Amino acid sequence: MDMVVRAVFIYLLLIVVFRISGRRTLLEMNSFDFILLLIISEACQQAILGEDFSLIGASISIVTLIIMDLILSFLKDKFHFVWLAADGPPLLLIDDGKLLAMRMKKAKISADDLLTSARKSDGILTLDEIRYAILEQNGKITIIPKKR
Repeated sequence: MDMVVRAVFIYLLLIVVFRISGRRTLLEMNSFDFILLLIISEACQQAILGEDFSLIGASISIVTLIIMDLILSFLKDKFHFVWLAADGPPLLLIDDGKLLAMRMKKAKISADDLLTSARKSDGILTLDEIRYAILEQNGKITIIPKKR
């Protein structure tokens, strides 16, 4: 039972940490992000399993984490406030061509991140060509260009 409690705690902790760190962490990973993810996963494994490195211990941990994910998905569908706390609504970063600096700072998104996304999706080269930029819940940036 100790392992289940540990897995639930780590699951909830990671949700809080990634929610606080902002959706910027969900954008495309660079090599540093990948290394950090590997280190976090190793630390979580040790925290969840403790001294039990058995196959059954690992299985219990995996099943607990999957059940936690299913429970959270159910709660997000059922209760709007859980969805807001876990994912949050999409965030408008550029409104009718105007950069919303405070929102970008809160989301830890730079103008370079916006331009990178704009170049990839629409071939846009300057911020002046963007009508709306929206940071989606999955960390992707949706670009709506100005009419040409």
